[in-house]
Amino acid sequence: MGDHKEQPLRVGAAVRRRRRALELTLAVVAERSGLSVPFLSQVENERARPSKSSLERVADALGTTAVELLAAADPACSVDVVRADGADFTPEARVRPLVRGHHQLHATEFTGDHDEGRELQHRNDKLMYVADGAVEVEAEGRAHRLGRGDTLYLTGGVRHRWRATVPDTRVIVVEVADHIDAVEDRHGFGKR
Repeated sequence: MGDHKEQPLRVGAAVRRRRRALELTLAVVAERSGLSVPFLSQVENERARPSKSSLERVADALGTTAVELLAAADPACSVDVVRADGADFTPEARVRPLVRGHHQLHATEFTGDHDEGRELQHRNDKLMYVADGAVEVEAEGRAHRLGRGDTLYLTGGVRHRWRATVPDTRVIVVEVADHIDAVEDRHGFGKR
């Protein structure tokens, strides 16, 4: 059910991401590919599935290959379970993705120490939840101490760093993916 291997791929999302990354309109891609704007819109919105030749024409218009678009495609599933004992989890792992694939939302579990000296700045909003232990987060010139069950919300663009202050700390970080234009460009992030 939630296994990505048994789901068909949704190539439309990969086409849209690539087109937006290149800052192209549907009209430009239509002109370059020889396909219609309505058809390309339907492909991007998963209402039409392109043939192999149409996908190759779209890929050429986007300066890539059909194989690369398919590799970047999302599995066509709306429910996916990531098991703690799954292949992505090993006891010595310090970082574990909680969501598979290339989606609008990323979730990651950090266990143990974190690279406290590294300053982070994400394009979009982020939520940190302390599942076990304690952390200290430095953001906007203030230190915030968080214990088990505490959350911290950071608006996109806020520079911050954090560190575990207790051994075996577990922190869950949920954030809007950087490829999503979820907030205004108020911090100097340009479109990619």
